[in-house]
Amino acid sequence: MTTAAPDGRRPRLTPGLVAGLVLMAVLVVLAAAAPWIWGEEAEALGGMPHLGASADHWSGTDPQGRDVLARTLVATRTTLLMCFGATAIAAAGGIGLGAAIWVAGPRVREAGQRLVDVLISYPAVLLAMIVAAVLGPGAGTSVVAIGLATCPAFARLTTNLAANTANRDFVSTARLLGVPPLRLLRRHIVPNIAEPLLVLVSVAFTVALKALTGLSFLGIGVQLPSYDWGKLLADNLPDIYNNAAPVLAPCLAIVVAGLAGGLIGDGLAAAMNPSAHHDRPRGGRARVAAALAGAAVPAPAADAVAVAEDLTVSLPDGTRLVDGVSLSIAPGEIVGVVGESGSGKSLTAMSLARLLPEPLRADAAALRVGDLDLTGKPPARRLATEIGIVYQDPSSSFNPVLKLGGQLTETLRVHGGVSRTEARTRAVEQLRRAHVTQPEARMGQHPHELSGGQRQRAMIASAMLTRPKLLIADEPTTALDVTVQAEVLRLLLAANERDGTAILLISHDIAVVSSVCDRVLVMYAGRLVEELTAEQLRAGAARHPYTRALLAATPSLDEDKPLTPIPGRPPQPATRPPGCAFAPRCGLATTVCTEERPLPRQTESGSAACHALGTESGAGLDQARPQAMGADSGAGPHQARPHALGVESGAGPHQARPHALEAESGDGPDQARPHAPGADSGAGPHQARPAFEDERRQARSAAAGREAVPGQSPIDATRLAQAGDTEGTPR
Repeated sequence: MTTAAPDGRRPRLTPGLVAGLVLMAVLVVLAAAAPWIWGEEAEALGGMPHLGASADHWSGTDPQGRDVLARTLVATRTTLLMCFGATAIAAAGGIGLGAAIWVAGPRVREAGQRLVDVLISYPAVLLAMIVAAVLGPGAGTSVVAIGLATCPAFARLTTNLAANTANRDFVSTARLLGVPPLRLLRRHIVPNIAEPLLVLVSVAFTVALKALTGLSFLGIGVQLPSYDWGKLLADNLPDIYNNAAPVLAPCLAIVVAGLAGGLIGDGLAAAMNPSAHHDRPRGGRARVAAALAGAAVPAPAADAVAVAEDLTVSLPDGTRLVDGVSLSIAPGEIVGVVGESGSGKSLTAMSLARLLPEPLRADAAALRVGDLDLTGKPPARRLATEIGIVYQDPSSSFNPVLKLGGQLTETLRVHGGVSRTEARTRAVEQLRRAHVTQPEARMGQHPHELSGGQRQRAMIASAMLTRPKLLIADEPTTALDVTVQAEVLRLLLAANERDGTAILLISHDIAVVSSVCDRVLVMYAGRLVEELTAEQLRAGAARHPYTRALLAATPSLDEDKPLTPIPGRPPQPATRPPGCAFAPRCGLATTVCTEERPLPRQTESGSAACHALGTESGAGLDQARPQAMGADSGAGPHQARPHALGVESGAGPHQARPHALEAESGDGPDQARPHAPGADSGAGPHQARPAFEDERRQARSAAAGREAVPGQSPIDATRLAQAGDTEGTPR
């Protein structure tokens, strides 16, 4: 099945848009033709004044005996020109002012927003009357006054929408790519706020129409011998109780013009929003639609890919959201970060990418990726090419108003010096590696035309295009179903093994982290509380009470017993206790836990920040271990949580890892996708990934003392050697 690219698709014409365009077209034609056709009749004097509606005068005559309908038709030109002019001034001036406020620094932005709030509190008509009184009555004065008076509404909406859009993932990615503020505004911000701005344009047109006719009605707008609809109302209103016919024509014209403006604004807003272009199901088929941390550890190795020492992320008032985190990631290593929501996982990771939202500030004794120092002003080119990010929500990973092709190739074209054709070729190949169906067609589609899983695969392909040193995966499987989760994790593992990319994986799912990672960092309330290997985590060898509580709260399919919830809630950053942040929820807490912050201590499993480890052999922790793990008396760690890792009862930690990513023969992701490279029908998981067979074979040789694979990290060699020890059992 092929999917047509949306290149030739026309904007959706809604009935409201069609009606508005028709009405406005009629008014524009009248504005152009009426003075030529009815101009002399509109100025002809000598008729009977104040005549009612008749066959000769459908809307009667005015006090001078002139035909009111003819004058109304002729006045269409003046009225529309004034309304269009005032709307243009309001839109251009307001959007420009709002954009300038957003592009400026935080202090100027705050002052500008307060100024706009003050200006918008005054009615537009009142400001226009003041301007008209100062400059004198007239059509030009009225247009300028109404336009300037409406500018603050556009400015406030533009600033608020820009600030909201600026926090989305695709804008953060553009900043990482080094896009200048003005280009960021023009290419990524304004297109995504066009819909509400267009609606406001329609509102501004109707406001200008009402205000300008009102000023003319009061005598400070259009002056004789010119006239508009407001002037006609003023001339004929005194005799309304005796003869209402002359008032009806200009009133009807005002209503029709206002209705046309409103319908066009709403219709254009819907037509220019790509996410609103949904094809209706045909033939029973519908288009598929969307939808860190570290611890106090020994000094990092010189070849570490990512290093953060004593990292803090603070609010302007000094409140620390991340408090003294240190971590390092070796080449080719996969490090997982787990913890409850609000523990600082994402803030730590985004600090490594310099993508913290305003007004947060990151400070660290050392913060680098490779030899790229992130504490200063690193080059945008290196940031864009050496750090890749896979965001949590695939629906916000891409700019919805731009096609995938341009977004995928932008980094290569801007920072890699690659031609457009070569960049497109590489992007298509990367999409194919990520198992995105019909990659050539996807390049010409908008993000909403892909399913959630396809968008996440495309996001991984985009992040891996430049072969980054560090890939930050911020809960990449949260919004996906189980089948797609397994495929996404396999893609991350494939990128790690193929390119040697180090990965920082953030997740709430301990089973996923323990299945795919080499090392696990546990965060709580903005602090690192424990570091241990994934194998030790699977074996239940955690030492910190919080880590054990997380394990006890993890579902286990082979145990018919309720989960053990963690009592209480994490503290707010501003009210974090001076001692151990977990003390109020910990059953082993003592007085020292509430008064002194525990320092990380080396353990047999890594390190943990807990005062209980300072007791004799950590007796309190050892006694609490079976209950914390949620296991029955006498049950070993492997029997405690086997199915949480996707393995059968009795499986050891080495067997626990593959089944989190590969299902049993016959119904796994490989069998569901026979077109995947190397996945023959009926092939087991080991045959499904033949691309890594040579690496495994060479890794086993390296582990036996022979020459290691050139450019391969020790972690990759060890992992592949372990994977090769058991035939048919991949990582």
